[in-house]
Amino acid sequence: MTSLLNMDQMGLARRQLHVILALDCSGSMQGDRIASLNYALRTTLPELRKVAEENPEIDVRLRVLRFSTEAEWHVADPVPVAQARWTDLAAGGETSMGAALRVIGKALSADAMPGRQLPPVIVMASDGYPTDDWEEGLAAFFASDHAASATRLAIAIGGEADFEVLERFIRHPSLRPLRANNASDLVRHIKWATTAPVKTASSPTNAPDPLAPLAQRTAQEAARAKDVSDIIW
Repeated sequence: MTSLLNMDQMGLARRQLHVILALDCSGSMQGDRIASLNYALRTTLPELRKVAEENPEIDVRLRVLRFSTEAEWHVADPVPVAQARWTDLAAGGETSMGAALRVIGKALSADAMPGRQLPPVIVMASDGYPTDDWEEGLAAFFASDHAASATRLAIAIGGEADFEVLERFIRHPSLRPLRANNASDLVRHIKWATTAPVKTASSPTNAPDPLAPLAQRTAQEAARAKDVSDIIW
């Protein structure tokens, strides 16, 4: 396998793959849900680094946005995953998903993502209903340069999350939100949603819908959760 050093010596510019996590930190996430989300991210980072190391031709970058009453970057700059470290989130406030979508849309502009880019990956995780003008935020998101080409995944935390909103964010006929019914579901879904798209990006396809393999695997992941989980949240 070609090392990063050898690629640099040959003057090969690696394509960047931005992975952006949009995480609901509203008041309904307090307690076990936010603790499970933090644990999921701490345990996911080593696996994401491993996947990136196995695909040295891709420069995987991570950003994290938290949204509650406000939408703010938790990891502000697109940091290489090898350098990423997790700082725990706290929960409280409203669910300003529309504001989060507007902030992410700005991060997907051509100016914000210069150079050779693979379609970015955006993972949205939420346990409730937006409390702001999320439709305006969604429109602003899809008006950005790289939003339509992005791989958009969503995790519905608990039985009260708004599936319709998450489906409209995904905007794909075969991809559906994953339901996290409990802590183990959430940990597994976060790990899958962050690592599987990186693996897919490293295996280009000539299929009419390049997301078809990922959609099939999403369905399998959802079926697995349905088989082994009971809703306790």
